[in-house]
Amino acid sequence: MAAGGVVDVRARLREAFVWRGDRTDESRYADITGWWRDAELLRLLGPALAGLFAGAEPTVVLGPDSRGSLVGPLVALHLGVGFVEVRKDRAPAGDSDQWIRRTTPPDYRDRHLELGFRRNLVRPADRVLAVDDWVDTGSQARTVRAMVDGAGAGWVGFASLVDALDDARLRRDLGLRSLLHLRDL
Repeated sequence: MAAGGVVDVRARLREAFVWRGDRTDESRYADITGWWRDAELLRLLGPALAGLFAGAEPTVVLGPDSRGSLVGPLVALHLGVGFVEVRKDRAPAGDSDQWIRRTTPPDYRDRHLELGFRRNLVRPADRVLAVDDWVDTGSQARTVRAMVDGAGAGWVGFASLVDALDDARLRRDLGLRSLLHLRDL
């Protein structure tokens, strides 16, 4: 995607974004639902996120449910590779498949989530690009990285729509690249 295209995507993301609640309200939250309503923005998200890792040639895209499972397939489709959903706090299907599972450090709500995917979906020869809508504390991103490492696959990096991470070292360790930073909103 041309540089002008990424600028257009960033402008559209900012345009469709709303903070809900008063600035002093503890329940103030980011409302990104407008992003999903704009069909043209949805069409552009896959190429824009994939473009953050141009030339990296991932073989599979991973995304945590729920929103990573929304934007991840857009990226996978653009790249012509498969998608693997990283499930949160859900029991594996009632089958004999082996799962790679890890518990996250505390997230932005101070929760510890169990993340997992079926072991046979990420292979040692894979080059994995992880995708999500928002990275806040990095707890889920760090856990996804640990699961990919546990599968013996290669880590390409982590693409997100919004980078709200405070820890620059963690950003580097994850290879985090985003279309927007929290300060842009």
